[in-house]
Amino acid sequence: MSSGSAPLSPTPGALAGLLWPAGSRGLLRLAVMAVIGSALLTLAAKVQVPFWPVPMTLQTLAVLALGATFGLRGALAAVALYVAQGAAGMPVFVNTPPAVAGPLYLMGPTGGFLVGFAAAAAIVGFAADRGLLRRPLAFLGVLVAADAALLALGCAWLALGAWMPSGATGIGFAKAFAAGVQPFLLGEGLKIALIAVATPMAWRAAERLAQR
Repeated sequence: MSSGSAPLSPTPGALAGLLWPAGSRGLLRLAVMAVIGSALLTLAAKVQVPFWPVPMTLQTLAVLALGATFGLRGALAAVALYVAQGAAGMPVFVNTPPAVAGPLYLMGPTGGFLVGFAAAAAIVGFAADRGLLRRPLAFLGVLVAADAALLALGCAWLALGAWMPSGATGIGFAKAFAAGVQPFLLGEGLKIALIAVATPMAWRAAERLAQR
């Protein structure tokens, strides 16, 4: 590096930037993030936590955490690899098995939520890249917006009935909200609170490790 080159930022936005700053091996770094992130999403899909009024998986928690940890590119790469694995038939999605993964699963009633994963990861990752992890109130707002986008896409997919047989009409937004969003709101709020509290703690821990 020449003396006139700008050094890497000492305060990168996403958490991973503290421990593995972007450099000449950017593609390798992105690939590692994608593999780790897709594995975490798979694990989160298989874990069901008893909760009221319905049990909850940890996938929303994982998506928000990936955005905060990996930033925009890394989080989107992880979600893209996860969806690609499911489209290829790997049992990475919720209820696979007994349900069969593959393209038809993506077109099923939960397809909108899978699109929502990408949207939520992008929103949080974009904010993380710009340093909003260190502004607690702003970061909380980002988390709420990201989760709202995820739920809105899932609800719209259910309501419009794009997944239903040809010629069938959708169930409408009221029924879609009641079935696909409302039962999960309490759990979503808890996940947002956990990420909002845990991220500043993780940031401080990562800073200490980076300084060693």
